[in-house]
Amino acid sequence: MPGTCRPIGITTENREGMAGPVGTVTSEGLATSCSSLLCPPGRFGHPPTWTSEETPSAMTATEYDTQPSDTIVAGVDAHADTHHVVVLDRHGHRIADRQFTATFVGYRELLTWLSGLGHIVHIDVESTGTYAAALTRFLISHGVAVVEVNTPHAHTRARSGKDDRIDAEAAARKALSGESTAVPKDTSGPVEAIRTLSVTRDSAVKARSSALVQLRDLLITAPSELRESLTSKTLHGKASECIRLRPDRTRLHEPAQATKMALRTLSHRILALDREIADLDAALEQLVTAAAPVLTSHLGIGVGHAAQFLITAGQNIDRMHSEAAFARLCGAAPVPVSSGKTHRMWLHRGGDRQGPVL
Repeated sequence: MPGTCRPIGITTENREGMAGPVGTVTSEGLATSCSSLLCPPGRFGHPPTWTSEETPSAMTATEYDTQPSDTIVAGVDAHADTHHVVVLDRHGHRIADRQFTATFVGYRELLTWLSGLGHIVHIDVESTGTYAAALTRFLISHGVAVVEVNTPHAHTRARSGKDDRIDAEAAARKALSGESTAVPKDTSGPVEAIRTLSVTRDSAVKARSSALVQLRDLLITAPSELRESLTSKTLHGKASECIRLRPDRTRLHEPAQATKMALRTLSHRILALDREIADLDAALEQLVTAAAPVLTSHLGIGVGHAAQFLITAGQNIDRMHSEAAFARLCGAAPVPVSSGKTHRMWLHRGGDRQGPVL
């Protein structure tokens, strides 16, 4: 797709000698390449070449027929405290279902129980990035193939109803039929560490912005003597001045003294958040530079942009088989919305909505 960037960093040329398995972030880092003028071909590297062995997909009906007779697939409906599992045979008949606790002991019991029922082809899991993130890491670390499954469509729920067993069975049937083939993100490496710090930093920035807005509003309604005593031109400067205010706690029933206390409290919060954001920025710079040194070395790509690219692409970037898949992941892929004589396209509304900022 012209003008759409694709992830670079793992190609057939540099695959040999990599320090980690396919899909890990190597010392060469990640870059992008596309055919647009903003990103000339060859500037950041060569486009990756994917082979059929590198792109996991659901088995076809013929492939299932060649599997052992005890072949099973499982679907998982994940929640914060429990996970419900439904097991199907290769013909789609439900064999068993059971609920497990969302703990390490529960994950171990789940895998032991499934292994006793037959040969596990893959386990189809909802919410692999949220409620089932820990379960997904556990299963992958034990060599089990995991397929990411979306929640059932509203029409399906209207016909079949909704409970944990129904949702788990629907997840298993989606992957069994080949409708769901997505590979979940690898959340066991440095990219997940970058994501957790980025989420924390974003919340700190929002909290600081909210505190600055409150400080500004309080200054507008503050007594004129107090407002005129603050001479700084910027909100951060006013916050530094407000820290030096000393309200009389015995006279808090007076608006002037209460306003002083409110301004001083907000100022302490703002400066504390400044320090918190600075600490997170330093940690993110260290992690992102180590994970993608080539990407961060290019002009115009800062730590924030590189971090968002890594978070959107994920640790195992080999799960994206084409630039079109990456565009859809970023919510930048066109989808047809034509009808009759009307022919038009819209942007896909799914995916990572932070991806298009790249």
